[in-house]
Amino acid sequence: MERLDKFLCGGGVGTRSQVKLLLKAGRVTVDGTVVRDGGLKVDAGQQICLDGVRLGGKRQVVVLLNKPAGYVTATEDLREPTVMELLPAQYRHLELRPVGRLDKQTEGLLLLTNDGALLHRLISPRSEVPKRYYAQHEGSAQAEDIVAFAAGLILGDGTVCLPAQLEPLGPGESLITIREGKYHQVRRMMAARGMPVHYLERRQEGNLCLGSLPRGQVRELTQEELQELLL
Repeated sequence: MERLDKFLCGGGVGTRSQVKLLLKAGRVTVDGTVVRDGGLKVDAGQQICLDGVRLGGKRQVVVLLNKPAGYVTATEDLREPTVMELLPAQYRHLELRPVGRLDKQTEGLLLLTNDGALLHRLISPRSEVPKRYYAQHEGSAQAEDIVAFAAGLILGDGTVCLPAQLEPLGPGESLITIREGKYHQVRRMMAARGMPVHYLERRQEGNLCLGSLPRGQVRELTQEELQELLL
């Protein structure tokens, strides 16, 4: 059981203030009766309708955020601004959670969803979803670095990394593709080869690309993109 107003917000009907207005206008019915009290306890088994159309509960959503530097990947933090603060109002009531993590200074593609099964599938090490990063770093990647990444690095603390792809773009620039998400992994891998990273941006996850989405903005994935993501 949950409050009617929370049920409506979770179903993507609108923000709390929008839902309050809908209730006040008598546009919501529960089992055929107009209800204006958002505090009424309901469950998904009841017939809850907006303008005569039955609602099915929480809407499953996946959004893509172009994360800027300076935000931590967390649902809440007492000291630092979080990526949740970048979400537009229409998504803040849907209980979205980040899919994996980007560290505070790393920018680029970050997915958020309220689909628990999808979230766990994407972050599971067994899924090996490829993630591509653009890095600006000290030095230049050499042939031996490419071979070392392809073989799977063992970091100084004993962390074993899966085989990865290192593509030099020129002096101090590279693309790195990994299939896991260990703590600060790309930065630690590059540092292990003597190439400390100064700037890092995730540009792709699975078949999803960052594209032209402006920094700090979000967009909802299309059904086609969701299907490709699950391949």
